[in-house]
Amino acid sequence: MVWFVKHCHNNSNVVKLKYYLVLHSIIMENISLKMEKGFVNAIEKVMKKHNYMTKTEFIRESIRDKIRKLEEKEILNDKDLMSQIKTSERNMKKGIKSRKFEY
Repeated sequence: MVWFVKHCHNNSNVVKLKYYLVLHSIIMENISLKMEKGFVNAIEKVMKKHNYMTKTEFIRESIRDKIRKLEEKEILNDKDLMSQIKTSERNMKKGIKSRKFEY
């Protein structure tokens, strides 16, 4: 089952809307997290500035971003894969159809 949830945030005369796709069939695990009060205050300040409605939403997105950055770093450190990417980019500029990447 899929639900769309709408949150409104009203600053001055601007209304910002965020829509969330909520999948009820996904099994999620609860994680308990303790943080220093100053850190929580900093999170809340950034959340408000960037229109996040919940700490869960903010933390989930932050973790996804961190995972993405770590994976990008792994790709950059993989000399064979980077060589294939560079070769593919050169071939694309030359108009040559590239072969599939080998992992």
